[in-house]
Amino acid sequence: MVQVVFIEQDGTRREVDAVEGEPLMYAARGAGVEGIIAECGGSAMCATCHCYVVDAPDGVLPPPEPQEADTIEFMAHEPQDNSRLPCQIKATAAMEGLVLQVATGR
Repeated sequence: MVQVVFIEQDGTRREVDAVEGEPLMYAARGAGVEGIIAECGGSAMCATCHCYVVDAPDGVLPPPEPQEADTIEFMAHEPQDNSRLPCQIKATAAMEGLVLQVATGR
């Protein structure tokens, strides 16, 4: 298990255990993180799991694939340079301590 932190829209910090190799969105939904809706089930089509990377170990996150980048650009509310879709980030041991802020405005 890999422990990551999701900061909910109201500021609540939720430490979540993610299974290595599975998308972080699954762990967030399973833990009931408020604001992670994931309407498309993880296919990078809806941006309802949109988060901002607050803190990440250096080099741990690969850049977004083109589909994720396009979905963020065209579907996400208030996209920023640190925007990511947790449905597209598979947990690895190196991600221990990753902090994501759930985006607002769904």
